[in-house]
Amino acid sequence: MAREGERQWQEKGKGPRLLLFPTPLQGHITPMLQLATLLHCKGFSITILHTNFNSPNPSSYPNFSFESISDGLSEQQTSRINFMTIATALNANCEVPFRDCLAGMMLENTGERIVCIIDDGLFQFLPTVAKHFKLPRLILEMNSVASFVAYVAFPLLKLKGYFPIQDPMSKTPIPELPPLRIKDIPDIKGQSPDTWYEMVANSLNQIMDSAGFIWNSFDHLEHTSLTELRHDHQFPIFPIGPLHKYSLPSSSTSLLVQDRTCMDWLEKQAPKSVIYISFGSLVAIEKTELVETAWGIANSMQPFLWVIRPGSVNGFEWVELPEGFEEKTRDRGLVVKWAPQQEVLAHPAVGAFWTHSGWNSTLESICEGVPMLCWPFLGDQKVNARFVSHVWRIGVQLEDGLERDEIERAIKRLMVEKQGEEVRERISAVKENAEICLREGGSSHESLNSLVDYLMSL
Repeated sequence: MAREGERQWQEKGKGPRLLLFPTPLQGHITPMLQLATLLHCKGFSITILHTNFNSPNPSSYPNFSFESISDGLSEQQTSRINFMTIATALNANCEVPFRDCLAGMMLENTGERIVCIIDDGLFQFLPTVAKHFKLPRLILEMNSVASFVAYVAFPLLKLKGYFPIQDPMSKTPIPELPPLRIKDIPDIKGQSPDTWYEMVANSLNQIMDSAGFIWNSFDHLEHTSLTELRHDHQFPIFPIGPLHKYSLPSSSTSLLVQDRTCMDWLEKQAPKSVIYISFGSLVAIEKTELVETAWGIANSMQPFLWVIRPGSVNGFEWVELPEGFEEKTRDRGLVVKWAPQQEVLAHPAVGAFWTHSGWNSTLESICEGVPMLCWPFLGDQKVNARFVSHVWRIGVQLEDGLERDEIERAIKRLMVEKQGEEVRERISAVKENAEICLREGGSSHESLNSLVDYLMSL
């Protein structure tokens, strides 16, 4: 039930205005639009700032206003999405269009007070422009709290000699950052260590003086990391997740067309018998890794639903699966180009999720009580996988690359062996605690109320 102030805004149809500006990548757009929907239901007016690239569909959100920011991205830059390329280009191209857009909005006399701007921390030009217009800025963190703690530790790790990383596969523990090992330090494959460190350092410098942080996480899951962050820093923190589990009006935020035939296929499968495999919207693997993955899946003899996104194999728009794979897996597997992931994970036939350990995917799996097989690829995914497998113990991790025998063993451990039963029991308990956090009086519910009060005080 809305509190009195919220009810008044909703009755008038207009409340204080929030500007939300997500990075134009699937993993950033989805939680930002979920947050926008949640805050609109709390009475705020919403304006979504967006680039031309991967722009959202305004017709899906008729209660929001939308303002386009020219991004200057070339077809070559957007045809093969590379995180560092996109991030660098956006920071080079968007400052002036963003400043002009904001200037126009500030001149409009709509009778609404613009409270603040909320972004996800990637736009390094944003704090300077926001300060020019005297607009407070909040960060919606797209990573887990645990991975943010790891990023904040980068200067210490460099001081201690961990950078540049000599052996990215080293399992040597980092005493300054338990339970992480050297191989768990976030990085970007193919990116020079100096360039990556500089980008992280610059991002930290420009977000640490923001007016606050919103997290798509919840206290029960990341209590230790939240306690550490609050002890070491004074900025306000609002863990209000899992965002996708609030009872709110929803529209699809998928940038790719979902193949819904997989839902009919799942209806024909036994309970908890299917392993769902998806490496998200950005990961690109080598052809040899695709072959090893295919045979690991086939040799496990388990039913599977496998998402192979076009362009997800380096150098190819599409790669045929190895000869003999289809014959060996006929009648127990389905390959699609994209799937409605939240619905898939909620289906009773799904017994495990082989994931790249992106934070959105990790949360979605937790909220449906689905154990995870983790294969982290870049950035925060490494930290997430380590916490899933060795702290929360709600999944297992592929430690040594994609090799068919290890894949087969890992799938069987989760799907048919005793370890899988134990993992399933633990993640069921975490799922229950996620639900409790969202109820009235729960930690996320109370944190959301505090966020609304804080926004109104700005």
